[in-house]
Amino acid sequence: MLYLVRHAKAGSRHNFVGDDKLRPLSPPGRRQAEAVGERLVKAAVQHFVSSPSLRCIQTLRPAAKAIGAKVATDDRLFEGRPAAGVLDLLAAVPDSTALCSHGDVIPETLDALVRRGCEITSIPDWRKASVWVLERANGEIVSAEAWPPPDSAG
Repeated sequence: MLYLVRHAKAGSRHNFVGDDKLRPLSPPGRRQAEAVGERLVKAAVQHFVSSPSLRCIQTLRPAAKAIGAKVATDDRLFEGRPAAGVLDLLAAVPDSTALCSHGDVIPETLDALVRRGCEITSIPDWRKASVWVLERANGEIVSAEAWPPPDSAG
């Protein structure tokens, strides 16, 4: 399995002064990141790859810290990047990897996976701190299921 995570809640883009890449998680976002981290640890995630944006790194950090791993960054997950790079990254990473990206990149990536034959097995969820669980077989992503954000999970 692979896990494609949308970053948790961050402070307002319009109220942040400075490079948006450095915009951190908000207090609710930090709580979401802790809850996502618990889910990823329970799912036995071993590897973490993030967009270079601080809010994405901070979303994966609790899970990585819990197992003594580091969060690597990859520009292909950065906001505004095309799905083709994410598809290449998904093909290259080992199983049990969580990747964190943005609200524009993830839907485009899922659309591209569907065009390649991936079956969506749940109601799509694009909200912050949602997680897409991607099942890979013979090198191809064959199914995708969305976990809702922790603050919306039942």
